[in-house]
Amino acid sequence: MILPFYKFGYFNDEVSLIIAVLIGIGFGFTLERGGFGNSRILAAQFYFTNMRVFKVMFTAIVTAMLGVFYLSVIGIVDLSLVYISDTFLLPQIVGGLLLGIGFVIGGYCPGTSVVSASTGRFDGMVYIAGVFFGVFVFGEMFPLFEDFFYSTNMGKVTLPGLLDLPYGVVVFAVVLMALAGFIGAEKVEKYMATKKGAN
Repeated sequence: MILPFYKFGYFNDEVSLIIAVLIGIGFGFTLERGGFGNSRILAAQFYFTNMRVFKVMFTAIVTAMLGVFYLSVIGIVDLSLVYISDTFLLPQIVGGLLLGIGFVIGGYCPGTSVVSASTGRFDGMVYIAGVFFGVFVFGEMFPLFEDFFYSTNMGKVTLPGLLDLPYGVVVFAVVLMALAGFIGAEKVEKYMATKKGAN
């Protein structure tokens, strides 16, 4: 096992921060090149007229999943050392709903808003200002809902562990789900294009 590098102590905190910044720059560049700095493209996802976000993000998830899984199979990655956050079920469901509502209203998620603002788009800058304001309000009001924030702690949960299935079976199922999703997304886009043309 040689990965993950940080857990095996191959570099220190300072180097890890430099690597994180470089990865962040690369990720932001890729998002912008994919058109994800444009709120119209992102918002089109919710109208089923442009499913690019779904396709790209699901492709990234599946690619990363397959890479990590096969690297663990051949003995390069130690999955037990890969960091997993604890699952706080109800707070994370509520947080996901709030993020989704904000995504629909503003056309951005936090990451894509930074990409948008960095390219000079005013709506992205406004969105980031809203993010900072929200963080400030959250911090000030945190004592009021701290108990809820830490409720329903399920510990470190993975799908293989939750379903009591081997990693390979879950990976295969997710790949099949992705393929079905891609086919469905193509059909939805074609249907919406036909419907728009008919109008």
